[in-house]
Amino acid sequence: MIARYTLPEMADLFTDQSRYATWVRIEILASQAQARLGHVPQQAVQDMEAAPVPLAARVAELEKEREHEVLAFLAAYCENLPEDSARWVHLGMTSYDLVDTALGHTLARAADLLLAAAARLRHVLAARALEHWDTVMVGRTHGVHAEPTTFGHKLGGYAFAVQRSVERLAAAREAIAVGTVSGSVGTYALIDPLVEQSVCAALGLGVEPAPSQVVARDRHAQLLQAVALLGACVEQIALELRLLQRTEVREVEEGRGAAYQGSSAMPHKRNPTTSERLCGLARLLRGYADTALENVALWHERDLAHQCVERVILPDSLCVGHFQVTAAADLVQELTVHPDRMRAHIEQTGGLVHSSAVLADLLGQGVERERAYRSVQAAANRTIATGESFAASLAGQGLRLPGLAPERFLVNHDVIRDRLENLRELDS
Repeated sequence: MIARYTLPEMADLFTDQSRYATWVRIEILASQAQARLGHVPQQAVQDMEAAPVPLAARVAELEKEREHEVLAFLAAYCENLPEDSARWVHLGMTSYDLVDTALGHTLARAADLLLAAAARLRHVLAARALEHWDTVMVGRTHGVHAEPTTFGHKLGGYAFAVQRSVERLAAAREAIAVGTVSGSVGTYALIDPLVEQSVCAALGLGVEPAPSQVVARDRHAQLLQAVALLGACVEQIALELRLLQRTEVREVEEGRGAAYQGSSAMPHKRNPTTSERLCGLARLLRGYADTALENVALWHERDLAHQCVERVILPDSLCVGHFQVTAAADLVQELTVHPDRMRAHIEQTGGLVHSSAVLADLLGQGVERERAYRSVQAAANRTIATGESFAASLAGQGLRLPGLAPERFLVNHDVIRDRLENLRELDS
């Protein structure tokens, strides 16, 4: 995990000590089920329940001798059990009955944290979209002035994009929340399937329907694809806010504390550092997602090539994604908006944003389309070349600029607002 980009509640899920605590819980749940089936003495179960979770330092010490983390964990756990009880630990199980079942439990909890953060981002976007629903600004296509839109419309589109990511992530959460307690090569040869059902039910997990000793890795790939897609949605928001903060635009600004310093050499700088950071983190998430795809194909029933990779990409992806989404919600919530700058930019091109309205007016008068288009285009080119107003250029062609306000383009705009209001109902 990258401490700089990890929040405490997510970090706590992925510590070694937390993992060993989950392993102990699984061993106890399995032994309780075995005892109900008459396979393990009740006294052994009571001793297991009373034994402490082994310390991560002790497991690491024993792993140096054994070169096997699960065997080191079992040895450390059994050090605090009577010998007659210790022999019943891990009965009929294999290492990945512990590892993958605990992993499914942890990833589901991590996904829940990320889902909550994404729901907050959706809420903040929708709230600020409605706040600025009538804040008119120029729309840009290809980076060039197009027609007026509103800042609220822009944020509303992002709110719906985040909602789609929430839906994808929820589906991935369901896919990853599975475990298996099926023994070597997943055949239940030495363990009753009822044990697996009992353990997974207690942990809130489903059961891998045809285990191969491990949980299928397409599940993990699906989760990281969903995280990366959410990260890409955040990147789209952050990229737009970066562009709108450029000096010559300055339609929005990131929230700044009194102690803010933007450059070590240039005191005037107000850099969009949060937005830039969010874009950079999205690149990491895509890398993790690509690597997860490489882990899907394993040799035969299982191999271990995926394990070292997952120790990095799974906690890092969830931690970085959670940090990114949380920071994005803070960014949007604290964003300073400059409606006067937005309005001024509409007029920057001398009325060219009204060219489509002029074209529509000519077409409505019965002028042939190609002729109408070329006439309006010629007037627009003159405005671009000379700097005179679009109305004057049109007059030179015997045309007129209808008396239009930017709001004229938004006559049916509120249909989108209604959809956004429906989206907000998810938060209530």
